[in-house]
Amino acid sequence: MAEKKTKTESTTEKPSKPSKKAAAKESTEKTVRIKTRLAEIYKSEIVPELKKKFNYKSIMQVPKLHKIVVNMGVGAAVADQKILEEAVKELETITGQKASIRKAKKSISNFKLREGVNIGAMVTLRNEKMYEFMDRLINIALPRVRDFRGLSDKSFDGRGNYTLGVREQIIFPEINVDKITKVLGMDVTFVTTANTDNEAYELLQSFGFPFRKKEIKTA
Repeated sequence: MAEKKTKTESTTEKPSKPSKKAAAKESTEKTVRIKTRLAEIYKSEIVPELKKKFNYKSIMQVPKLHKIVVNMGVGAAVADQKILEEAVKELETITGQKASIRKAKKSISNFKLREGVNIGAMVTLRNEKMYEFMDRLINIALPRVRDFRGLSDKSFDGRGNYTLGVREQIIFPEINVDKITKVLGMDVTFVTTANTDNEAYELLQSFGFPFRKKEIKTA
């Protein structure tokens, strides 16, 4: 007769559970955010600089970038929804985040637009993704604009927020020019906690925004 298998031989070996220390380390690694270059510059350089310049009593008063909203309107999507599908893919490639679809709020007969029709896409960036996108925009994408002469300082909204228009998505190196079906533009809005446009201007300029040099009037 064949010998009976022992208990250890008959049962499959269960994987050992990780120690509490290893589990805690793994959990910490999942929650730790990747530090970005501009986020570090903001903390180490921009905060002390603005605090001194505007005589803030606390670093909590120093304005900061709250979020970046990237909005891509696709009017041609009224006639062809495939154009919008491509636009969404490109917007997600540029921002590295899933886009949300924007719908028409009202019907406009002259443009053959019906309420509820998909006409655009939008992405809202915060935290590290916000800083990473801004870094790529001002240091890689904008310098690729033909005959670029700097950003206007007239695009603030009076509440410390700034919007710039990008005419072509192809200025972003993530977009393959040979594969695009239509050249599309987008609006990029930088929402800050600044109380005035002047404070917001100084904040964005400190990040490296290539504003045009202000003309000094002479008597």
